[in-house]
Formats: sequence, structure tokens, C-alpha cells
Amino acid sequence: MHFAAYAYVGESMRAPGLYFENNVAASLDLLEIARQEGVKKIVFSSSCATYGTPQQVPIGEDHIQRPLSPYGESKLMVERILYWYASIFGLSCIALRYFNAAGADPAGELGENHDPETHLIPLAISAASGLSPALEIFGTDYDTPDGTAVRDYLHVTDLAEAHVAALAHSDQPDYQPGFSAFNLGTGKGYSVREVVAMVERVSGEKVPFKEVARRAGDPACLVADASRAGDVLAWRPVHSSLEEIVQTAWDWKTRLARADAV
Repeated sequence: MHFAAYAYVGESMRAPGLYFENNVAASLDLLEIARQEGVKKIVFSSSCATYGTPQQVPIGEDHIQRPLSPYGESKLMVERILYWYASIFGLSCIALRYFNAAGADPAGELGENHDPETHLIPLAISAASGLSPALEIFGTDYDTPDGTAVRDYLHVTDLAEAHVAALAHSDQPDYQPGFSAFNLGTGKGYSVREVVAMVERVSGEKVPFKEVARRAGDPACLVADASRAGDVLAWRPVHSSLEEIVQTAWDWKTRLARADAV
């Protein structure tokens, strides 16, 4: 399972070479070494960022891929490398195109604690907790119901289970090696304002925010058609209501804050 990558869209727009070197060149090195050592199965963390601006929503795996950022382009380039390695060397290569992974381990052992933090839900929670400045809402003039960007949020528990399902699929007796891709999402999108409202509901605190300009490389709406993963991998998200995602993230963040205080 290959998870390693730089994953900040904004940073990739400022430093594209950094992303192509780390995400593409290093992945090629890894894949070549794995092949030489007899590895036959690869599960790759890809991204909905490979699609770019969607021509229709929800987005299926056959949607044209035109990334809007070097980050998305780097993920697409690795997908193409995997396709050719699977075709030439008979490998099993499965790309899982994540939409927005979010939430935290319900048991409280793992959660998001990035530095710098760029993900909406932990940023909104930090703002509600008074641990960080006001949340910045990037763009309020999108062609969406409330003008803010819409995303499909997937709980990390469901995401982890999809990886197990991908490996189990490649172990089936009738499985044919090759390249395949699966969207991982819920098929339901939430706007930035809806996420902020849910954080306020779960926490009981107001989320201070300020509205700023759009970020380069951000599409208005990204929502998955993940039916292929359901049909082929027998996978469906069961922990990914927005409330459960925010609740587990809030529990993790407040637990982390208490530990830091001690």
C-alpha cells in the first residue's frame, strides 16, 4: 500500500517541481524496487484531484481527468505509470481515488494534527475552540447553493476499510491482474458553510470566520459516484455522516488539547 506523498494543492501551485520529484519520481523508484523484489500487488492512494473541474456531478471513474494543480497532476501521472506496469509486468495495481478524508478514530487513538493544518474540519474546530485565528472561507462566489465550495467527506474508518476490501478483491481466485481505479466517497456533498454549521452544532461553540478570495486550483464541487467500489469491492461507507465525522474529529481535538495542557 503506497500512501506517501506531498498533498497540499496550494503548495503544489507554488512549488510544482517539489511535487513531481517527490510524488512521481519517488513513486517510480518505489515501484521499480517493489517489482524487482517480487511484489505483485499495489494499492495506491490517488485523489479526486485528478479529475479537475467536473463536467457532471457525481463524478464517476470514467470522467475525463484534467487536474487543476500539480498535486492532482502528480497523482494522475502515477496512475498512468501503474497502468503500464500492470500491463507490461502483470501486476495488480488498484488506485483508490479519495475524495475528502476526514474525521478521527472513534477510539481516540488517531486523528488529524497536521502542521501546517489545511483541512477544513480541523481548522473549523480549532477556530471554535479558540486555539487558532478565525477560519478563512476561500471563495463565496462559486456556482453552488450558498456560494461556497462543496465537497464529499469520507470518514477515515470507511477509508481504511476500503483498502482492506481492495486487497481482498485482488485475492479472489478469478481476479485478473491489471490496473483499476475506484472512487471513495459517499455521493453527498456539503458546502463550507454547512460544515461550519455542523461544527457549531457538535461543539456548542461559534466558529469565527472571515471570507477571502478563492484559492487557485479549487473546483466548485467535488462529489463521488462510488457505486463501482460498492459493486466490485463490496464496500460502502457506514461511518460517514457529516455529524459522525465532525463528532469524532471534535472528540480527538479536545482530547489532544487536554493532553497538551497536562
